Amino acid sequence: MDRSRQLQHLEQAEHHLLRGEQYISDQKQRIEDLERHGHDATLARALLDTFLCTQAQFVGHRDLILRELDHA
Repeated sequence: MDRSRQLQHLEQAEHHLLRGEQYISDQKQRIEDLERHGHDATLARALLDTFLCTQAQFVGHRDLILRELDHA
């Protein structure tokens, strides 16, 4: 893959990371709100766990792109 294409992929990966951080932050706030109002947050916590796992995959993908760029 040429360098310009890798840089496009890196930009997209960084965008996904930023969006993921926002989703995680928003979900943490939802959990706090649910618990503050006495509601069960079990499903909200499960969704947060999914977001965190997905974010870890995004980080791994971004790191892979960075390694490829370093070796190009």
